[in-house]
Amino acid sequence: MTQAPENRLSMGNIIGQMATPLSAVLIALFLLAAGLAATFQLEQLGRLEKLRQVTVQAQILASGIAAPLAFEDDVALREYLNALKTDPQIVAVAAYDGHGDFAAGFARPPARLPPHFPKGGESAKQESSANSLIVTIPVMQGSTRLGSVYLLSTVDSLSRRLTRYLGIAVIVVAASVLIVMLTASYSSLRHAHQKLQAEIASRQQAEEALRQSQKMEAMGQLTGGVAHDFNNLLMIASGGLDLMERTHDQARQEKLKAGIRQALDRGAKLTRQLLAFARRTPLHPEVIDLRERIRGMDALLERSLGESIEVAMHLPADLWPVELDASELEVAILNIALNARDAMPRGGTIIIEGTNLPGGDDAPDQVRIAVTDSGVGIPADLVNTIFEPFYTTKPAGQGTGLGLSQVYGFVRASGGEVLVDSIVGKGTAITLLLPRSLLTPSKTGLPADPVAALGRQRILLVEDDDTVADTVGGMLTILGYEAERVGNGDDALHRLERGTDFSLVLSDMIMPGDVSGMELALSIRKRWPRVATMLMTGYSAAAASAAKEGVPLLAKPFTIQDLSVRLAIALDQTATGKP
Repeated sequence: MTQAPENRLSMGNIIGQMATPLSAVLIALFLLAAGLAATFQLEQLGRLEKLRQVTVQAQILASGIAAPLAFEDDVALREYLNALKTDPQIVAVAAYDGHGDFAAGFARPPARLPPHFPKGGESAKQESSANSLIVTIPVMQGSTRLGSVYLLSTVDSLSRRLTRYLGIAVIVVAASVLIVMLTASYSSLRHAHQKLQAEIASRQQAEEALRQSQKMEAMGQLTGGVAHDFNNLLMIASGGLDLMERTHDQARQEKLKAGIRQALDRGAKLTRQLLAFARRTPLHPEVIDLRERIRGMDALLERSLGESIEVAMHLPADLWPVELDASELEVAILNIALNARDAMPRGGTIIIEGTNLPGGDDAPDQVRIAVTDSGVGIPADLVNTIFEPFYTTKPAGQGTGLGLSQVYGFVRASGGEVLVDSIVGKGTAITLLLPRSLLTPSKTGLPADPVAALGRQRILLVEDDDTVADTVGGMLTILGYEAERVGNGDDALHRLERGTDFSLVLSDMIMPGDVSGMELALSIRKRWPRVATMLMTGYSAAAASAAKEGVPLLAKPFTIQDLSVRLAIALDQTATGKP
């Protein structure tokens, strides 16, 4: 289950965090106080602006009536003064001569004009009261004072001021109500969110418990199946050794040896299948020609499927190459074919076809390998279970249920997909979608016989298990190498510091001590580049890192032939300086 992303910081989140009735009231009171302060400030600014406008009007009037006062032109003087009657906010205006006597003017009731120029009006003067503004300006001609102008104006009307204040009040009240509503809303959402989080946590705990239960059930099924198969293999090996000790018949001993080796091979195969399903097997990918590799399986398929099953291959010559473990691919094809055979008890045809699937946009190029049968098909409710380990519909003793799980694990580990299309009564098609490789397929193969050591070559064997060390050391001796063994990576470094007369260091990957096999190989490559390195492992999630670093890796269990070939390749690459 995915979790909701964190909320970004916003006013809504802040309000939500403060979502209490008291905080809402405080926020509303703050907004009201801010509104009153803004109203007072606007009132002061409006009064100052009006006073400036009235002063400008008085100055213009003083400039205009200078000539009529100088020439005592009463008609022109009245015309200048009456022109201000068009402004309803001009309550009174008057002109006075040089002696301060009234010359002309008008006043709107109930305002009255002073009969003489106000005392102190020799210079410009501004007065302001609650509802009116008074401006007096001297009328000058050069340095001579001809008279004075008296102008009385009102501030904005009460209705206009009330309308303005009412608008501000509406905005402030609306904001306060909105804050209260948002606070209540976010408070409710917060409680709902807390409840949802509690439910999610409870569901996650239930899902985790279910997954743990399913995991334990799968582990029980896996453990039982592995124990059953391995006990059978151990019985063959143990019983075979007991019988060999009690017989001197050479032919009988050879037969017992062959049975023990077959049991060991089956155990190794079972381990590879388990690791492939868990996607932990150390695969050995190589670029291969799918058409050539699958067509080369015809004899194997013919012997494995029987005479009642016919195999038809439709593999075009231009089929793209892929990069994967070729042997695991063959095992996957064989496992699918064996399941198809069992689905056709009366015989039939298995079709193996390949197709190039060009990608587009962000989709990569893929190669499609489909294996189709004409068998009984798979019910829809069982399609999702056929890849589970140890799931099988076969009778006891006729199948382990690991065949298709190996297919799934191998394909997923190779970067591909597995698709199933089945119709009950008509057949099943299992499709492998494998990523295309742009490299050229390799034509080289491994020699069939063990490769002996060339000259005197010493190998430092790093292995903590005494039994494994004795076995591998014995293989090295038979191959003609001189082997010296240490128990861990720390001892290996100390031994190399005393002398590097070794041609190669063969080390396990997982060992006790501070230095792992991978760290040992990288340290040797850096400090002693002429000493070859090879790692070996039975199981390790770090196996992929060996391939990434270009360190040769030998998977346990291995035969003496595998060991000889890998040693020869590693020594040759180090000698020639090839990566």
